[in-house]
Amino acid sequence: MADLSGWVNPLETMFCKCWRVFRQSQRQEQADEDFDPLAEPPSLLPWAPVAMGLGICIFFSVRFEPPLWALWLGFGVAFTGAALVWLGRIPWNWRPFVWGAVLLALGFAIAGFRAHSVAAPVLSQRYYGPIEGRIVAIDVSGNGAVRLTLDRVYLGDTAPWRTPARVRVSLHGVQDYLTPEPGQFVMTTGHLSPPQGPVEPYGFDFRRMAWFQGLGAVGYTRNPVLQYAPADRSGAAMMLYRTRLVLSHGIQDRLSGPRGGFASAIITGDRAGLDQDLVEALRHSNLAHLLAISGLHMGLLTGLVFYILRLGFALSPHVALHWPTRKIAAVAALAVGTIYLGISGANIATQRAFIMVLVMFVAILIDRRALSLRSVAVAAMILQIWRPESVLGAGFQMSFAATTALIVGFDALRRLGFTRLPVLIRPVATILASSAIAGLATAPFAAAHFNIFASYGLIANLLAIPAMGFVVMPGAMLAAILVPFGAEALGLFIMGQGIDWILWVAQFVSQMEGGVRLVPMPGPWVVPLFVTGGLMLFLGPGRVVRSGAMLPLMASAVFWAGSDRPDVLISQTGALIGVRTAEGLVLSKERGESFAAENWLQHDGDVSEQAVAFARPGFDHARARSDWDLSDADLKIIQLRGKNAAEVAPSLCRSGVLLVSLRPVPDQTGRCQMFDAIKLRQTGSAALVLSEKGPSWVYANQVTGQRLWTDRDLQNRRPQDQ
Repeated sequence: MADLSGWVNPLETMFCKCWRVFRQSQRQEQADEDFDPLAEPPSLLPWAPVAMGLGICIFFSVRFEPPLWALWLGFGVAFTGAALVWLGRIPWNWRPFVWGAVLLALGFAIAGFRAHSVAAPVLSQRYYGPIEGRIVAIDVSGNGAVRLTLDRVYLGDTAPWRTPARVRVSLHGVQDYLTPEPGQFVMTTGHLSPPQGPVEPYGFDFRRMAWFQGLGAVGYTRNPVLQYAPADRSGAAMMLYRTRLVLSHGIQDRLSGPRGGFASAIITGDRAGLDQDLVEALRHSNLAHLLAISGLHMGLLTGLVFYILRLGFALSPHVALHWPTRKIAAVAALAVGTIYLGISGANIATQRAFIMVLVMFVAILIDRRALSLRSVAVAAMILQIWRPESVLGAGFQMSFAATTALIVGFDALRRLGFTRLPVLIRPVATILASSAIAGLATAPFAAAHFNIFASYGLIANLLAIPAMGFVVMPGAMLAAILVPFGAEALGLFIMGQGIDWILWVAQFVSQMEGGVRLVPMPGPWVVPLFVTGGLMLFLGPGRVVRSGAMLPLMASAVFWAGSDRPDVLISQTGALIGVRTAEGLVLSKERGESFAAENWLQHDGDVSEQAVAFARPGFDHARARSDWDLSDADLKIIQLRGKNAAEVAPSLCRSGVLLVSLRPVPDQTGRCQMFDAIKLRQTGSAALVLSEKGPSWVYANQVTGQRLWTDRDLQNRRPQDQ
């Protein structure tokens, strides 16, 4: 056997020397961060996005549209306050309060001008007829239907100034005539309607989200979609979108089955290849966040590039000790993150992740700590200025809750001696600690927004995230490096092995008994109280404030546990009614209005299907009526569905009757409680709560108020009237 000692010994010596140089440079940088007075002096900067976010929340919570002069006044207050502080006109001890008022006014004004800047026509009523436009986005709905987002829209006889700038159409039925691609001009005949409001008061407002996305109508078609003009693929955005689809199809061709769909989703953001059962398993195992290209993916990729380059520079001791290798690696990692942002589709979650990574690497370039509460505060403020509406979303809240908790948690662990753990144990301990900290910080937000609590989500993340970090993302990067040489199959193979493990974990954990629990929808004050307690706990300036954080945290838990669900729910169309009984919520329809039915049941913490809720006793479905007794209240609910509703309503309307009609009926003032098509258009979805004080009605439009995204008179003004 050949003597290899002549090769092994020099290689071993070189590796050990490089590792010592790398560790020496890291220790020096850590020492600089720990002892440099510029590293992280105490400041109130982490509270700046809190003040700005409060102003944004005030804008969205008021029930009327603030006039433009109020928005300009907000900018004026912000400018005046900042100028007074800058000129030294404010005493030192009052400056934090003045800065808080400045940022609050600034957040209010920015949110208002953002709402006006995205203004576009919204369809005023239901529409059936020809739909034409250019495909600008293709995605998949929750039930697996392909959806096309169109711009350059034409809707039959609809006036141009009333035609939405964008519409979204779900494709049902047989669609064999066309393979949708970005840039195609297509036509079909279908149903469109204005974006709907909350399915119940205090529920998620789809109208507001659609307003900021520029969607003026949503609907579906069962007719074939046809191309009627040559595709327009001009523009950088359209070219990039087509590149993404080509890359997605290439990945799915080389990684068949669920692996290909998962790989395509985390690289290009295209979820069309994902099986819905698989998505459900990932959601129930608390691994659905792996599909969203967010901070985890961006952080793993850029961090991997950063440390590989640092280790590579360490091959030369002269370069490692005399060149700014840390800054060079930061620039390279930021460039890779920018490319990933474009390839992945640059959705809101990816943009948020990129901004956080950008702030982190810019901090490295200016010799500041990359991971600090200051950098998190700067990233949050950039997002609040750019997309103020995102403050109300689950993604924003969960991302910054997890990041803040990780920074504060690991700082506490470092003081407890976490860095003195053995080198071989530290990576495993880091993964365990980060999963636990992030999971605890985000679980309440996930439960509040999605009504789902994954009992074994922490276990699933502990098993899956290491594969994501050490196998999937390195495999994806290796495949990208080997593409010019035609050898990307090796990287994709490695990537596929990690994906197989993640999918197996998701399916195994989701099938465990008691793995998924639905929790009731919290009241309107639960999340604000929880956020207040979390901010006091993580950002509090002293032990007294941090100790006081338990009061709002406990109050949020008490209010959540005591949240009363409505006793009667009526959908915005009047087609679906829900009545609470001893066996749970009883629904008036077995099929149809599935979105409202699914949300009502989830908000109740009920895992039943719509058909099961329909079969519960309480409704005489043959006559669409319910005799319902609760405490001392006797109420008969009658739903009129036929065309003769106007004729039969007077004979049915009497004291103790709640009449719900899908069509307009004559006014029966004083004779009974009535909801017809006209009233429901004014009130939106309705909820009845019975208490010791008596029955009380709450309406969705009463909660949301008259805003740009709810008032059709504001949405559809003629250009000369604006």
